[in-house]
Amino acid sequence: MAKRHVVVIGAGPGGLATAMQLAHAGAEVTLLEAQNRVGGRCSAIESQGFRFDVGPTFFLYPRILQEIFRSVGLDLRQEVPMRRLDPQYRITFGEGGKIDATPQMDKMEKEICALSPQDAGSLKRYLDNNRIKLEKFRPILEAPFNSIFDYLRPSLLAAAAYVKPWKTLGDELQSYFKDPRLAIAFSFQSKYLGMSPFRCPSLFSILSFLEYEHGVFHPMGGCARVSERMGELCRSMGVNLRLDSRVTGLEFSGRKVTAVKVGNEKIPTDALVINADFSQAMTQLVPDALRRKWTDKKIEKKKFSCSTFMLYLGIDGKYEDLPHHNIHISKDYQRNLRQIEQDFELPDDPSFYVQNASITDPSLAPEGQSAMYILVPVPHMHPNVKWDESQRTAYRNLTLDKLSAIGLGDLRNRIRVEHMITPADWNSTYDVYRGATFNLAHGLDQMLHRRPHNRFEDLDGVYLVGGGTHPGSGLPVIYESTRITCKQLLPALGLSAEFISACQPSTAQPILASI
Repeated sequence: MAKRHVVVIGAGPGGLATAMQLAHAGAEVTLLEAQNRVGGRCSAIESQGFRFDVGPTFFLYPRILQEIFRSVGLDLRQEVPMRRLDPQYRITFGEGGKIDATPQMDKMEKEICALSPQDAGSLKRYLDNNRIKLEKFRPILEAPFNSIFDYLRPSLLAAAAYVKPWKTLGDELQSYFKDPRLAIAFSFQSKYLGMSPFRCPSLFSILSFLEYEHGVFHPMGGCARVSERMGELCRSMGVNLRLDSRVTGLEFSGRKVTAVKVGNEKIPTDALVINADFSQAMTQLVPDALRRKWTDKKIEKKKFSCSTFMLYLGIDGKYEDLPHHNIHISKDYQRNLRQIEQDFELPDDPSFYVQNASITDPSLAPEGQSAMYILVPVPHMHPNVKWDESQRTAYRNLTLDKLSAIGLGDLRNRIRVEHMITPADWNSTYDVYRGATFNLAHGLDQMLHRRPHNRFEDLDGVYLVGGGTHPGSGLPVIYESTRITCKQLLPALGLSAEFISACQPSTAQPILASI
């Protein structure tokens, strides 16, 4: 009997993890990637000996990917060495003060008390409560939501008391910490979802908990190295991984995809997995008339995450006193967020993130030099902002000026290599709808069954993985989306999904660095 053939569109983290699981289960897999390297937003930019992650730089909660590797007979720790960071990151505040966030709780308590003596003891209460909250929500984040009846599961009913739909993440953190700076320090992680903490649901207080409980890691070679190694493993498992293979169309029989078009070539398929940006793929590849729920008109009305303005700089010398990860919070953070999400204008006093990874990983730059990564949250594409050459140059200069707030006032004079990505570039080069880097927003009205389903509801034999489906954006949940999808797809192909296990604390230990 011939193997069942599955085409996966997009060799980002979700597509790679899906291909590994499908191939291990016995499916024939073709993985198509439009770019000339794997990873998508989790790929690398390389120039003159410098290497930069394109997108994600925080590698969190490695338990999920370790479980996926273990399920196909591999060990993530051996395949991709990682180092747990301490400090995890430095947070500086425009209104004054800083925190070097550390997973050592005694030291972290001292950091908090130095900033805000009135918040002594708040950290333990926050961690204890969110440890329970994560355990309640973990089954929900590991299961599909294909209909409203999935809300009747015992696991969801048990977690209902922790949802608190009337509270935002910002409200939730203010119930733990009296100093507004600390509430921000434990809620800025909502930016991993592309949302303001004052608009993001309170259940996402588990994000910062994950950092302190399970660690912030740096894969040696950068997060892109995880994607690259997964691509190598896919090929060793028999996956037909094709780069420079942009999908130009789909063929249908009714609502079922029968073939995928790459140029003039037609690739027959028994099932299709879409890891490409959901909204972009739907509006570009699937005729509007075939979609009942997710029509172009409805997608247009959905809420999307913010975007990011990016600078990747190869610089002379090193900043030895600057930690690996640095987050700077603007003086008027509420105004900064309002400009991005409601006014759709470029922040004039932006918050920003700087990665100084070369102090941890010398392989990222030539000897004596550094690879510097700078991210500024900005609105997704909107008529208010025209990313022409003048605007690109002006915002570059503003960003470089603002870096003096964390001691990088001389950075401009040390630049030897430079690359820039704007929201328009995310859209045109990386096929991200509206340049919304974190996909559909994560309000309660766009989560669980209200997000595009892993077994896509508008078409037959089409499945979704990645940030545009359940559970949502961020590397850990993107990897989890692949397990949710494979558990549904493999039985439909007549293949066993028993090897795909959920995360079990007793068997999936955090990855510890031995480098």
